[in-house]
Amino acid sequence: MSEPITLNVGGMLYTTSLMTLTHYPESMLGSMFIGTLPTSKDQQGNYFIDRDGKMFRHILNFLRTSHLDLPADFRELDLLSREADFFQIQPLLQALQTIKSPVTQIKNNAMLNIFHDSQSHNVGSYTVKLVNVQVFSTSCALLKLLNSKFYYIFKGDNLSVDSDLEDLKFIPLEWVQSGRTSIERQYVMENWKSLYASPSHRQIQSLDMFVQQVIKIAVNGGFFLNSVPSVSFDPIILHFTQEQ
Repeated sequence: MSEPITLNVGGMLYTTSLMTLTHYPESMLGSMFIGTLPTSKDQQGNYFIDRDGKMFRHILNFLRTSHLDLPADFRELDLLSREADFFQIQPLLQALQTIKSPVTQIKNNAMLNIFHDSQSHNVGSYTVKLVNVQVFSTSCALLKLLNSKFYYIFKGDNLSVDSDLEDLKFIPLEWVQSGRTSIERQYVMENWKSLYASPSHRQIQSLDMFVQQVIKIAVNGGFFLNSVPSVSFDPIILHFTQEQ
């Protein structure tokens, strides 16, 4: 048995094991605790997740048993489905789909989470920002669409983003934000790439521009944006509905 892990989820404390949290390695929690996604802690040293603490009880119970056991009078399917979307637990989403509800149509919804980070590098008198994002989605179709529209330019050549389409769980991207051609030699030395989006073939110069291109690609691909995101949050959360 692994050492107990305490999580602070929206102000509510839960204690569980690493084995439980990583029961589905491809989920958001799996990526947080055995992958490369960043984690944060509260002042007491507990892992902090800014989500609905009350709903996490059902998330955790599903991770423990792989069964969805809800009270007979449960009336918050919409909220629970959004939490399952965020944590990217596909078996839980499938279990929720079997619950017939006139107000919940989970199969038409797609949540997309963009985790982001950046580092600044000094190159002579210039400052270059290296941006790293990891894009998760409950919709494999949306991930494949985005994967096909972004590409790198390195040493004058177009390069794919190299995501595995056969087992696509998320898209990792890293690009240099500066477009100064005078320091391209440094780009090559550091293996820094510039990121572009098709069909506009515009260079991505900022995180905000990246998010706008993601939205544009998704909408043009048949997804409807339900809410306008804020790039000041990490992750950036986009809610889409796929048109039939």
